[in-house]
Amino acid sequence: MSPEPRLWEQHCCLPLLPIADVTELTRYPLGSYLSLNIGYSPQSTRESLELVTQFRRDALTDGRFRLVHSVEDAWPVTPTAESEATIALAFDLEDAGPLEGDLGNVELFHELGLRSLLPTYNHANAAGCGCLDTEDTGLTGYGRDLIRTLNEVGVFADGSHCSRRTGLDIAETTSVPMIYSHSNLAALWAHPRNIGDEQAKACAATGGVIGINGVGIFLGRNEPDDHAGRVEAMADHIAYGAELVGIEHIGVGSDYSFDADDFNNELATNPESYSEEYTRYGQLQWTPPEDLLGTSGVRGLDAALAARGFSDNDRAAVFGGNFARVARQVWRG
Repeated sequence: MSPEPRLWEQHCCLPLLPIADVTELTRYPLGSYLSLNIGYSPQSTRESLELVTQFRRDALTDGRFRLVHSVEDAWPVTPTAESEATIALAFDLEDAGPLEGDLGNVELFHELGLRSLLPTYNHANAAGCGCLDTEDTGLTGYGRDLIRTLNEVGVFADGSHCSRRTGLDIAETTSVPMIYSHSNLAALWAHPRNIGDEQAKACAATGGVIGINGVGIFLGRNEPDDHAGRVEAMADHIAYGAELVGIEHIGVGSDYSFDADDFNNELATNPESYSEEYTRYGQLQWTPPEDLLGTSGVRGLDAALAARGFSDNDRAAVFGGNFARVARQVWRG
């Protein structure tokens, strides 16, 4: 089976520890772009800064990565020998917590490669509400100021993990395209982490893109050995999203977790941080790069979409062109 094309991966995770092995990321194809998480609600500013500094140092030492400063670094219009031989690496925060209330920290993290930030991770904080909150009051005044700051600095405003109202408020507040970096569609699988049609349409109305993820409990295909089923379920969400808002608003943010064991342990030991509906499907199963890209013996996403009649251009847009387009509208430098 031939390898799938380079991929714009809008969200993946290593263990949030300085000793994490950045070379694990080379399971993605050379020429790809990766957004790597550097923190969510538990991390302080100091901890996330230490993580991103270490990840950058390790990536440069390895030599198979290039750090992203501009859209052209991430996804060159005309690939070069260097871009074809390396993986572009930038970073994201899954909560406003690591900013510690200081909007000036957005610029600080941006200088170190931050290109995506979501205000809330599952539960309410100073910026707004999360997808597991029973009361949904949306973005706060600080949260709206945060979205405006992200616009000014050139960082994606991301609605994943946010509540319905917070996601809609991001779309209302932003002056540039917003994204859902790693969110599936609730119409196909009614999990609290998935987004409704109204949210998807509001994102698309800003010009934004929804990154479909490969996590079993968000796809409704969470059996440990159902690798092919998860790829097909991702294709289902892409097909539904394309019909709902247009193929130009759909991408990939697989949420692949290289720290899967750590995360499942977190679910088991801290159930109060999640909801019964969130965890009742059991231990999370992920779609690894090998399955997503069709190099493991499982039919990959590109082939699954081709079998459904998606054209070469449509598939290229989903695999990177759409996120690259909005990055050119949002990012600075």
